[in-house]
Amino acid sequence: MKITKILVALSFLFSVATANAGELTVTGNMEATYHTQSDAVTGNPLGMDRELKFAGSTELDNGISVSVMQDTSDNLGYGNSQIAFGNVGGLATIYVGSDSDPVDAIDDITPSAYEEANGSGSGTYSDIGTLAGQMGIGIKLDLPVLGALNAKYYPKIDGTKNADNASSASANDNVGNGSSISLKTNLGDLPVLGGFLDGATLTSGYSTHEEAVTANTDDAHELTAALNYSIGALSLGYQEKYNNAGQTTEAGQTNFYRDTVIGAAYAVNDNLSISYNRYDSYRHGHSTTNPEQTTDAVNIGYTMGGMTIGFQDASTDNAGYVLDAKDDTRTLGVSVAF
Repeated sequence: MKITKILVALSFLFSVATANAGELTVTGNMEATYHTQSDAVTGNPLGMDRELKFAGSTELDNGISVSVMQDTSDNLGYGNSQIAFGNVGGLATIYVGSDSDPVDAIDDITPSAYEEANGSGSGTYSDIGTLAGQMGIGIKLDLPVLGALNAKYYPKIDGTKNADNASSASANDNVGNGSSISLKTNLGDLPVLGGFLDGATLTSGYSTHEEAVTANTDDAHELTAALNYSIGALSLGYQEKYNNAGQTTEAGQTNFYRDTVIGAAYAVNDNLSISYNRYDSYRHGHSTTNPEQTTDAVNIGYTMGGMTIGFQDASTDNAGYVLDAKDDTRTLGVSVAF
C-alpha cells in the first residue's frame, strides 16, 4: 500500500512537472546527393547530408519567452546550441550560444532555386562568416523604419564551446575578441519613397575579430551589402562582399577578397523553380598573378510536399585563382525535411 501511494504521488508530481514544462519539437533534414567534379580524384559520387534540431520553448510569468536549441553536425554529433530570451523590455531578444552569427546568416542571400553559385564546391572561395560556430552573446531588435538588427559579441574566439562553469582552454592574450552585426531593411517601409520600393530589401553586415598576436597578422574584417527585389514569380538579387582575412606576407601585403554575387530566380509554378547564379571573386595579395575567379551556375528545384529535388550545373573559370584553370561540377540532390 505504501509503495502504491508513493508511486501515485510520484506520478502526480511528474504530471504536474510535465504540464508546466515547455514544448519540445524535433525537426531535421536528410539529403542524398550525386556529385561529379571535373578536377576531383575519381571516387564514390554518392553523398549524404543529415541534420537534427531539438528546440524547446516556454514563457515566464513576466511575459518573457525562453527558447533553447541544439542541433547536430553532419555525423550527428553535437553541433551548435543556443538559449534565447524573447520579448525583453517588450522589444528585444537576447541570446547566448554558438548559433546565429549575423554575417554568416547573410553570406549569400541572392535568390537561388537550389544551391548558392559556389555551393557545390566549384572553385575555391574565401567566404565571409568566419565567426560562425563561435560562442557569443547577441541581441535582436526590430527597429522602426530601419528594420531587423542582429548584433553579437564573441569573447576569446578560440573555437571552444565551453562546458558549464568553465572557460575556454585559451586564456592567453593571443586569443582576441570578435563582433558581428547585420541590418535588414524593407525599403517599402521607408517614408516618402517607400511606395515605389515595395518588394525590395537592403541587407548589410559587418564583422571583425582580433587575430592571434603573431608575426604577419592583422585583425580580420568582413563587410557585405545585398539588394533583393521580388515582383510576382520573379526574384532578383545583387550582393557585394569584402573579406580581409588578416593574414599578411613578410612584406606586409594582405590577402584581400572582393566578391560579387548575382542571382535571378523564377517560380514556374508552386513546385518548380529555376535560377541563374554568378559568383565573381577578386583576390588582392602577395601573388604576382591574381586572375578573377568566376562561377556560373544554373539551378533547378522541384518540391513535392516535404521532399525537394535539386540540380545544379556549375562551371568555374580561373579556379582557385589560377589562370585558365577550369572546375566544372554537377550535383543532383534529393532531400526530405521533417
